[in-house]
Amino acid sequence: MLFKLSLKNIKKSFKDYAIYFFTLILGVAIFYVFNAIESQTVLIDATSGTASIIELMTNMLSGVSVFVSFILGFLIIYASRFLIKRRKREFGIYLTLGMSKRRISMILFFETILIGLISLVIGLGIGIVLSQLMSILVANMFEADMTKFSFILSKSACIKCLIYFGIMYLLVMIFNTINIGRCKLIDLLHGSKKSEKVKLKNSLLCTVIFLISASVLGFAYYMVTGGIETMLDSADKIFIPIALGIVSTFFIFWSLSGLILRIVSKRRKFYYKGLNSFTLRQISSKINTTVFSMSIICLMLFVTICILSSSLSIKNSMTANLEELAPVDVEFTKMIDIDTSNPAIIEDFDLSIIETLEKNHFDVQNKLKNIVSFNIHKTEKLTLKETLGREVLSKYKFMHYDAPETIIALSDYNKVARLFEHKEYTLKKDEYMIIADYDGMIDARNLALKERPSIVLGEKRYQPKYDECKYGFLEISSTHINGGVIVVPDEALESIPVTDKALLANFNTNNKEEIQKINQELRDFADKTWENSSFTTVNTKLDIAENSIGLGALVTFIGLYLGIIFLISSAAILALKELSESSDNKERFRMLRKIGTDEALIRKALFRQIAIFFLFPLILAIIHSIFGIMFCNYILETFGNEQLLPSIIMTSIFIIIIYGGYFLITYFCSKNILRDA
Repeated sequence: MLFKLSLKNIKKSFKDYAIYFFTLILGVAIFYVFNAIESQTVLIDATSGTASIIELMTNMLSGVSVFVSFILGFLIIYASRFLIKRRKREFGIYLTLGMSKRRISMILFFETILIGLISLVIGLGIGIVLSQLMSILVANMFEADMTKFSFILSKSACIKCLIYFGIMYLLVMIFNTINIGRCKLIDLLHGSKKSEKVKLKNSLLCTVIFLISASVLGFAYYMVTGGIETMLDSADKIFIPIALGIVSTFFIFWSLSGLILRIVSKRRKFYYKGLNSFTLRQISSKINTTVFSMSIICLMLFVTICILSSSLSIKNSMTANLEELAPVDVEFTKMIDIDTSNPAIIEDFDLSIIETLEKNHFDVQNKLKNIVSFNIHKTEKLTLKETLGREVLSKYKFMHYDAPETIIALSDYNKVARLFEHKEYTLKKDEYMIIADYDGMIDARNLALKERPSIVLGEKRYQPKYDECKYGFLEISSTHINGGVIVVPDEALESIPVTDKALLANFNTNNKEEIQKINQELRDFADKTWENSSFTTVNTKLDIAENSIGLGALVTFIGLYLGIIFLISSAAILALKELSESSDNKERFRMLRKIGTDEALIRKALFRQIAIFFLFPLILAIIHSIFGIMFCNYILETFGNEQLLPSIIMTSIFIIIIYGGYFLITYFCSKNILRDA
């Protein structure tokens, strides 16, 4: 009997459960999709480098899933509170008719099981379909052969969903039982008639608090943008703008709630037009809890936008940078200024990189082409302190100024530039120049070069030929890492020691299998010879591509996972809050109908009310995220920000689909609730 009653209740109240169902189904689907990635990556024919990154990615996603389960668990319990509140009168009638609280708890127990089973089945079904699309994304990211992919059903992901969501539903059952047990009959019968006491706020106080909060928020924005150099002097200072942002966000919403009503009421034509006055009063009626909720939602949306934009930007930038920053197939670097007591190593220091390779049985002549060798020079007498100047020293306090500068001869650099198809340069006997590609250091270098600082090498002084850095680099990479290399005439380095020998080259084949074999041979060479007979490192374009693809996939999947979950949570909390408002305001809308208000005006007023609640936290979150993304770009600028716009567009699409979807569902559910008023 109780089971049949539970089933009828679900059918009868399906419109009330719509948001609950939608959130549960979406949560299960997203949870399955990201936990099924492990099964999808098994089909990838990965190299040893890619395999380790894939293993790291799947382990991290499993760890993130634990955190996500806590968020979803909180969300499900929060949603169940709305359903309990919505049905208080129904439970009160059950008690009046003689039903015990234990039987009411059993009804909720059966309802939770039914809802859980339905949401799990539908959510897993949607998740399995979406995971096939994720398979395509995984394949594209790791450049896998799509012919090897087939329909995938991840048993481990299904088991995780059943266990995690089973625990969540069990907690909901316990929560519902405790909640019903504490309720009194009079509260259940008349709970819907209780309304929150509206406290009118002093408009002058609201204005002062708003101005102070906006000023504090502006200062926090400055700290993470214009004042970032000072802030990064200490890692603890990063918490200052975060704390200021959280507090000022709360007080901005608190003060705006009083200001908007006061400002709009002064514009009488607008205030008394249609149901505008009713709508504004509705917005103010639940202000005590709404301010806190909107502040939390705003901050969650801010985190969502920053996570999605930054993670997608990193992946896109790394992929786009690969061809530009790794224009050749392989780079060797041999350190020759290491203190060692091993005679074999000391003897090997005199060998060139080509001789070292041949000594270790690598066929240079048949496997490499376009070979360019050059030397790197450093001296303790020429450090960043000497080249950057006083103004930069005072502004960029976080730099390691005692680090020696990297120096290269003009002829060597022009050989590299010719191989990379970069611009070649000429210098007079007393001139030097700086090449760089890392924006953060370029700004510091350019600021110093405006002072025309001279450098001393040996007994001679050299002046800068240009008052700004020129684009260039020596190391192949997937990110912008060259903070500055000083290029000088060849004769300037006669007395400056060589610290590293370097060699750049292309593979003497275009066959993928042969490239893989050569690449593996070079990995084995580096593993066998490092610290044994030669301090020689090997960096190949293939390894860089695999690492950048793996890191890009790791950042993208974790960013998408967390970003979507935060977005769902913030939208669901706001939707449930609005549905609760609609349930409480049935009497007010009933009065509008009694005085003859047109139904179209009522729907318009409801739409505007819900739109304002959804837009307010989103607008402030977008403003926060503008400065947040600027801060993230500064921290992650080695990856480049060329692909930021596509990432922002993709983030906007997620927000429109998920956040906009919750808005529409909330509006239609609220309209159904108020239609019965």
